[in-house]
Amino acid sequence: MDVHLMCSLMNFYAHTWGEECVEGVFNEMPSQSNLLWNEAVMMKLRSGDLMKGLYMFRKMQLSGVKANQFTISKLLQACGKLEALNEGKQIHGYIIRHALELNSVICNSLINMYTKNAKVRPARNVFDSMQKLTSISWNSIISGYARNGYLEEAWELFQNMELSDIKPELVTWNCLLSGHCLHRAYEKVLKILHRMQSVGLKPNSNSITSAIQAIAEQRSLNLGKEIHGYVMRSGLDYDVYVGTSLVDMYVKSGSLTKARAVFDLMNYKNVYAWNSLVSGYAFNGLFEDALELLTRMEQEDIRPDLVTWNGLIFGYSLWGRSKEALLLIRQMKMLGLNPNVVSWTAIISGCSQMENYKDSLELFLQMQEEGIEPNSTTISSLLRACAGLSLLQIGEEIHCRAVKFGYYEDIYVATSLIDMYCKSGSLKKAYQVFRKIKNKTVASWNSMIMGFAIHGLGEQAIVLFNEICEAGLQPDSITFTAVLSGCRHSGLIDEGWKYFDSMNEDYNIIPTLEHYSCMVDLLGRGGYLDEAWYFIQTMPLEPDASVWGALLGSCRIHKNLDLAGIAAKYLFKLEPYNSANYLLMMNLYSAENRWEDVENLKDLMGVVGLKSKLGWSWIQIEQSIHVFSAEGKVHSDIGEIYFHLYQFISEMRKLGYVPDTSCVFQNISDEEKEKVLMSHTEKLAVTYGLIKSTSAQPIRVIQNARVCADCHTTVKYLSRINCREIFLRDGVQFHHFVDGKCSCNDYW
Repeated sequence: MDVHLMCSLMNFYAHTWGEECVEGVFNEMPSQSNLLWNEAVMMKLRSGDLMKGLYMFRKMQLSGVKANQFTISKLLQACGKLEALNEGKQIHGYIIRHALELNSVICNSLINMYTKNAKVRPARNVFDSMQKLTSISWNSIISGYARNGYLEEAWELFQNMELSDIKPELVTWNCLLSGHCLHRAYEKVLKILHRMQSVGLKPNSNSITSAIQAIAEQRSLNLGKEIHGYVMRSGLDYDVYVGTSLVDMYVKSGSLTKARAVFDLMNYKNVYAWNSLVSGYAFNGLFEDALELLTRMEQEDIRPDLVTWNGLIFGYSLWGRSKEALLLIRQMKMLGLNPNVVSWTAIISGCSQMENYKDSLELFLQMQEEGIEPNSTTISSLLRACAGLSLLQIGEEIHCRAVKFGYYEDIYVATSLIDMYCKSGSLKKAYQVFRKIKNKTVASWNSMIMGFAIHGLGEQAIVLFNEICEAGLQPDSITFTAVLSGCRHSGLIDEGWKYFDSMNEDYNIIPTLEHYSCMVDLLGRGGYLDEAWYFIQTMPLEPDASVWGALLGSCRIHKNLDLAGIAAKYLFKLEPYNSANYLLMMNLYSAENRWEDVENLKDLMGVVGLKSKLGWSWIQIEQSIHVFSAEGKVHSDIGEIYFHLYQFISEMRKLGYVPDTSCVFQNISDEEKEKVLMSHTEKLAVTYGLIKSTSAQPIRVIQNARVCADCHTTVKYLSRINCREIFLRDGVQFHHFVDGKCSCNDYW
């Protein structure tokens, strides 16, 4: 009948014979005292079975037994780990009913429970109600704010703590470091570390691990070497977490040799260190090294886990070896490991990043056949594939799945949705998604601004740029690429200069080659070719192919052969195997009837072993995709298509249409040139859409090259005589045709 002896007996059985024996001892007692009930609940929680611990507490309440402060504290910890907010609130109610809200241990546990459930406001209410604040209380609330991304508020609390009787300690600083690292405020992590040292505190392994992780994400190898030196001088290299973080840092900074050196010097290597190096080799295409490391893991009795295999799978798919990645998935099954959603997402994501969009979508079907539901990363990767192929219907289906699985509010999914809708020609839906995002990131703003840009809506892009500044977010280099793209697609030269100049002056962003390329294109398209040429000559960076390509494209528009020759000379050196550059020059020469120069370029292409890149266009009718290629398989309905196209051309001529034969750079008669123009793939695809789709649907055509002037004019007429809305995405931007007018205002 001795309660203390029975508690000891229960503990003994918990460590030897298991749960049934523990329950047997508990049930033997004719009347379970408070001590016995509390011990029974605590044993469930200590065993790791948190849900059973909460269930035991419920039974305890029904028995009218009161829990002590330690049991309640542990129960609240369980609610935090399980993210069981409702159960945590009920325990909070229990605390109030039993007048335990003044107990500092319980209050600290309440703060942790609420912040781990992302509920900062009630945690702050508990903190503010405490009569006596301890260092644990301050650390709990600061950690909670930092963990949930309220970084400025965490700093305010930190400053209040400095003004109180309790001074911040190493744990407090580490809370700030880990919070800033978690929410990608990497530069501030290093500033916090320096400030911590300036007040006389020596960083421990936790501090250094956060700093190394921040440096790893910044890909700053020099900083990484400095902190590695500090680790060695401070004797922290013995710590397995520090060592693992160093390996990861060197891997992400592209220094696999140093990563391997750190790895080989580690006395104890956990599975995370092995996984980091295996992934590093795989991501860099060094598969023999990765597989050799995998063999070593098994030799040292460290079993490769799902993370190990997923890293290998992602590496193979990233390097275009999706078949081998699939073989790894089968191999996992043979070894008794069940490929999870991360395994499949790794291969789907890798294919999307390699622009193997079709493979991504096909792999998703296989993933579904395996009965594995997608996560938010899967959805984002699939949306990227749909954006790359402009597959609006499939993109809409994946949007529905995102809503179904509760990923609609995920910021990465929302940003991917914006990108998909913009690149699929549905700008209205993209904007609807954008406006519904509660906490917009710079990336989501950038996607929407770029959406307006590629649709030729430069003024709207500028309005959105001003909104991002008013929202208190700092534009980044991608933001300026987007707004400058909007200016160049709309001919907003003065505005383009304004934003280009403000990059360095107002935002401390150094322009990159991408920004210079936008400016050359903006000036050149506007007819300011001399200014564009002077701009290139005075650039602080060496012009690359994108800059010279922008100049050559502008020379084609304004028929400037002198500057075109200069641009082409550089392009033939920088991109000797890019047929588009040769074709642009041929276009210019043919417009001036310089057929000998055209033949010379053809000969040069032959010497290089280069063939003209085939033009293609495609359109989706219901569930089928129809491809029209310059020299590919002839479409089964080609006769019907040409029949209707000739009828359309006849109607167009009555309205004033004249074929623009300058778009054909072949030395043939005008009559033959008109026949060549009729075979342009975008005309065929648009015509097929007009005769096969319902009148209520917009026509959406995708092509791989810039639309020619004659096709652009033709589609304008087709939209007018058929009273149809037509979207045409070429290799540069979107053209939206309505009633004989295009959204680009003939500026492309």
